[in-house]
Amino acid sequence: MNEYQTLDIANDRGVCHVTISNPPVNVMTTALYQDLVAVTEELASDDSIKVVVFQSADPDFFIAHFDVSLILTFPAEGEAERAEKLSPFHQMCERVRTMPKATIVKMAGRAGGGGNEFAASCDMRFGVQGKTIINQMEVPLGILPGGSGTQRLPRLVGRGRAMEICLAGDDIDAETCERWGYLNRIFDCAESMSDHVDALARRIAGWPSEAIALCKASINNAELPIEEGLLEEAYLFQQTLRTEGAQRNMRRALEVGLQTREGESRMGQLALDFIEATD
Repeated sequence: MNEYQTLDIANDRGVCHVTISNPPVNVMTTALYQDLVAVTEELASDDSIKVVVFQSADPDFFIAHFDVSLILTFPAEGEAERAEKLSPFHQMCERVRTMPKATIVKMAGRAGGGGNEFAASCDMRFGVQGKTIINQMEVPLGILPGGSGTQRLPRLVGRGRAMEICLAGDDIDAETCERWGYLNRIFDCAESMSDHVDALARRIAGWPSEAIALCKASINNAELPIEEGLLEEAYLFQQTLRTEGAQRNMRRALEVGLQTREGESRMGQLALDFIEATD
């Protein structure tokens, strides 16, 4: 694993924790942006990693926003031109959305602007009651959320709520974020949130990597027309059947109680039982 100026990386049994540290408030400066680009490229191709957890060393800020002083250096003369390919920032966010790993955000504090857009690109987000806040402040600055926010937020929370987030430029609290579907769950303290995410990450990392990757790909296909999505689901399902992990785990599940009254009554724990039996 490469060394990073603003990130601390810790790998443990298929789970990679990426801790962001760019004082004073985790603004996405050039250094942090370049580190995030590099680490997402590295993790996307690392077959030993099944789950990536992004978190912050600062309990009050996940990522504040993209560095506005850098935005002021972007070209602003002449006519605007349509790009023929995604910007590097969009590519980074799409890499997080599509990489064959589960990506989870521990959002103990604030996420704004480009930081919120990065978090929205991940598969799951968890927050803390009274602490987690999201904000898209671009429109008050005279611009718009150009790091994927206008496209991701409607898909996460719906068009009307995305309009409120982006046009109001106001703080959205954890309770509202959970109710709107932006956050998976919220917890009464950061420790409880962290414990839950760590347990979830370890649980997912116990499953076959091919099943994780192909299930994520199929869920992402929900943005396709339904018939196309179903055809892709059927194809990806066939791919999973052809993996060693699927054949092994299905047989072992039957051996330890799947399809029995006792086993079916405790399915969540049974899944862990047959994974442990195959280690």
